[in-house]
Amino acid sequence: MTDATISGGHLVAKALKAEGVDVIFTLCGGHIIDIYDGCVDEGIAVVDVRHEQVAAHAADGYARITGKPGVAVVTAGPGTTDAVTGVANAFRAESPMLLIGGQGALSQHKMGSLQDLPHVDMMTPITKFAATVPHTSRAADMVSMAFRECYNGAPGPSFLEIPRDILDARVPVDSAVVPVAGRYRTSTRSVGDPASVERLADLLSTSEKPCVLLGTQVWTARATDAAVDFARTLNVPVFMNGAGRGTLPPGDPHHFHLSRRYAFNNADLIIIVGTPFDFRMGYGRRLPQGAKVVQIDLDYRTVGKNRDIDLGLVGDPGAILAATVQAASGRTGGTGAASVARKAWFEELRAQEEEAYRKRLPRQLSDAHPIHPLRLAHEINEFLTEDSIYIGDGGDIVTFSGGVVQPKSPGHWMDPGPLGTLGVGIPFVLAAKYARPDQEVVALFGDGAFSLTGWDFETLVRYKLPFVGVIGNNSSMNQIRYGQEAKYGKERGRIGNTLGDVRYDEFARMLGGYGEEVRDPADIAPAMRRARESGLPSLINVWVDPDAYAPGTMNQTMYK
Repeated sequence: MTDATISGGHLVAKALKAEGVDVIFTLCGGHIIDIYDGCVDEGIAVVDVRHEQVAAHAADGYARITGKPGVAVVTAGPGTTDAVTGVANAFRAESPMLLIGGQGALSQHKMGSLQDLPHVDMMTPITKFAATVPHTSRAADMVSMAFRECYNGAPGPSFLEIPRDILDARVPVDSAVVPVAGRYRTSTRSVGDPASVERLADLLSTSEKPCVLLGTQVWTARATDAAVDFARTLNVPVFMNGAGRGTLPPGDPHHFHLSRRYAFNNADLIIIVGTPFDFRMGYGRRLPQGAKVVQIDLDYRTVGKNRDIDLGLVGDPGAILAATVQAASGRTGGTGAASVARKAWFEELRAQEEEAYRKRLPRQLSDAHPIHPLRLAHEINEFLTEDSIYIGDGGDIVTFSGGVVQPKSPGHWMDPGPLGTLGVGIPFVLAAKYARPDQEVVALFGDGAFSLTGWDFETLVRYKLPFVGVIGNNSSMNQIRYGQEAKYGKERGRIGNTLGDVRYDEFARMLGGYGEEVRDPADIAPAMRRARESGLPSLINVWVDPDAYAPGTMNQTMYK
């Protein structure tokens, strides 16, 4: 046996390195500092934030941007509970991240040690894997185990707590279990049941009015190329939601956006890829019973949940779409680009798109004061470049933007996901700019959403990570205000949802960033350009009409 020894924290760092992790997001605490020491030796960056929720959201965001698991490291007790929201958001968004939490020493178990809480019990319902590291020699092994579980089926978060004496103790190097990079987990790119792929090819070959909805899993599984080839080769109109936005660029003949409800109501074949039948889909009720419905998902539990389907395929979306293209090769029928029925269907949908756009355009170009939120969304959409990553963090203001802002490339749209968590914006900016420093990041915040994690604007200044931030400021939690007015009347519409008239542009300047205030719609674009040119983290404080509500807000199921 060698005399060389290694600590638990250094074993954790070695396991992170084996997974390809190059940064951890953290807020310091006495329980976890040996991990920092190990990260220094392994060349892993330590990015420190001002709130553990920010660290967890940043790990989630980093996973979305890079495709690698994000990692947050927090101390025990309140450090771990502060991170719960970030983990829960990643759980609903199917984002692969690892949260490592400190814990009191095992030698003080149940004695009332500092910050002792039952972390594993709390994390189990919102993770794919949650455990305590029981011995120093297992530290690296259990980190790799946690990463493996992140990719079991649909991705998601894992949690490990490491007691302080386990982390700080040293064990002989040759007694420690250190899994070898690339050899402790394998590909999950399953094509599913070949017979189901053949059945889908048959359905497409005879369909006159098909459409496909590409959801978040298309980006999560890095299935963009397969999805694009599927749409173009088989000539299928494409709608996109969540992180699936940007799979096809605006202007592509197969890209549709504003006619989704019409398409669902009139299609004879609807293919849902990587999107559950949750509240965003009306729990499946938005799909008519007369259409054939096909669902493709990484998670067996999602397929057919809340609505019956005609065909379900469980596996990697990219692999399934590519196999379907191959299976459909050479077949005659509706998949031919010259098909009269299919050509008419495209023209029908395009006419619906143009009509919806014309109806909205007057508000989108409105010169009204205060500024209409659709005008703000329009200016942001015009401002985006091919490389701009767009991040939405808010309620009503981001709902407005969802119908207007169109990312021009895959992986360039980030929103909280189905948990609807406000406060993800600054952490997502941190993750995106750290991972892609040469790409522009443009973020739209509601004033209420920004307030939740806005102090970490200083972290962006400290790490010299410039971005263009826009706050749609109506001094309100307006999405909730709408529901209160609709339910209880205008006289009770201002209970618990009204904020102060905060000058966020001054806040940005105070912390060392760039800030401007905008009250005239004509000034939005010039202010954003100056923010871009400043080379600093920025906030453009745009005063928007508090009495304008997004259609998506007025149609929310919680108000029905």
